[in-house]
Amino acid sequence: MMLSFFDQFMSPTYLGVPLMALAILLPWTLYPAPTSRWLNNRLISLQGQFMGTFTQQIFLPLNPGGHKWAVMLTSLMIFLISINMLGLLPYTFTPTTQLSLNMGFAVPLWLATVIIGMRNQPTASLGHLLPEGTPGPLIPILIIIETISLFIRPLALGVRLTANLTAGHLLIQLIATAVYVLLPLMPVVAILTGAVLFLLTLLEVAVAMIQAYVFVLLLSLYLQENI
Repeated sequence: MMLSFFDQFMSPTYLGVPLMALAILLPWTLYPAPTSRWLNNRLISLQGQFMGTFTQQIFLPLNPGGHKWAVMLTSLMIFLISINMLGLLPYTFTPTTQLSLNMGFAVPLWLATVIIGMRNQPTASLGHLLPEGTPGPLIPILIIIETISLFIRPLALGVRLTANLTAGHLLIQLIATAVYVLLPLMPVVAILTGAVLFLLTLLEVAVAMIQAYVFVLLLSLYLQENI
């Protein structure tokens, strides 16, 4: 039976039960919880240092009002990095290749930033829809364009994460299939293709981390506009 390359992006099921929830909950079991001791082990120390550095970096340009989002966005960053990296292991499933999951993260968080802006500074939030000094005849057109650009933000967040991870996984599977087919026919070409596959895998590791960072960074920029 011939399988499609896109079968790897189907949500796995066991006895008819989707395993999406298990794939989402698993990363949290991999991180040790801090203890009340004076000294922690190396893993907990590195984990805390990474969280502190990321939080300081992402929230440095934000007003103090946006610092309340530190725990949420830092947790989201760690979660996305974890499931993106775990999805690169063989015989695993990457939940973030599902647009439904990514939109489930993007839409509520984007909507929360918009609601905060409308509640705290409605004039400034609505002022973003019309640049200052716009000629009169262009006002309706620019308002429509800016409104569309505002509502397309969560779609761009979800589609960007989905498309980058899906394209990378698909390319890895295509090249791995080529190596498997070429190995008995042209071993030298297969070895060279395998080297390309190794470099592509390293690139996908970087993409898995960068896309998680970009997702959270854009959310922080949307938050900065509304606080």
